Amino acid sequence: MGERVAFIGLGVMGFPMAGHLVRAGHEVRVFNRTGTRAELWRQTYKTPEAGGGARTPAEAARGAAIVFACVGADQDVRDVTLGPDGAFDAMGPGSVFVDHTTASADLARSLAAEAEARGLGFLDAPVSGGQAGAENGQLTVMCGGTSDAFAMAAPVMAAYARQSRLLGPAGAGQLTKMVNQICIAGLLQGLSEGIDFAKRAGLDVAAVIDVISKGAAQSWQMENRWQTMMLGEFDFGFAVDLMRKDLAICLAEAARNGASLPITGIVDDYYAEIQEMGGGRWDTSSLIARLQAR
Repeated sequence: MGERVAFIGLGVMGFPMAGHLVRAGHEVRVFNRTGTRAELWRQTYKTPEAGGGARTPAEAARGAAIVFACVGADQDVRDVTLGPDGAFDAMGPGSVFVDHTTASADLARSLAAEAEARGLGFLDAPVSGGQAGAENGQLTVMCGGTSDAFAMAAPVMAAYARQSRLLGPAGAGQLTKMVNQICIAGLLQGLSEGIDFAKRAGLDVAAVIDVISKGAAQSWQMENRWQTMMLGEFDFGFAVDLMRKDLAICLAEAARNGASLPITGIVDDYYAEIQEMGGGRWDTSSLIARLQAR
């Protein structure tokens, strides 16, 4: 028997994630700011478990054991939790709020404290794996919070996650996601430079990638993006606009904790150039576009 849950936010990630919960047998009620999107979700998942669309986050959350959210940024999370008709006011004691939004660690800590004062559980649980991972149910979930909240939510998150891990107290999930984005940014710039260099050197890029992908240079990005990067196809999920939001969070946290992020700062500037080229909605592999334009 599945759990009664709610899912707030039906964007490119939340839409399929909520769908996997339905397929796993959970009773799911959804809320999305754009009602037509919620209606499309309900039409896509026509089963008894796909409950009606709610008019507010509170309506979606009422009676749910776990409330999931995947929205845009810090203020969006505040709005759906603590704003008028926010989820926290409607959640019952012992229920858990799981925030899959990539947001700041400070927000996670403040919401966890507010949840605890209300007798609720809270997890900051950003994800990695992109749109394809969400659609295929193969996300990695990085969690911060209490062991009790994690124990309650993890079996349900298994509907769309290949791995969920508790990494520490509130904020640890968001901090881990920052590490993830820092690593990806530098890796994609290196891959972009390598491909551009090989092409300008007159090498057979496919042969080069085939060889070096068998060695220490191998990465998921190399395996899955080099061909589309060569073709200038940048419509594979996570957008530059969103990456810049995430890198701003990383740089702000680094300013607070004293970490040095010189490469991250440079790559953030390069993504700003991509935005100026009209590529704000291109995916993050589009870093190569600024090199190809030279």
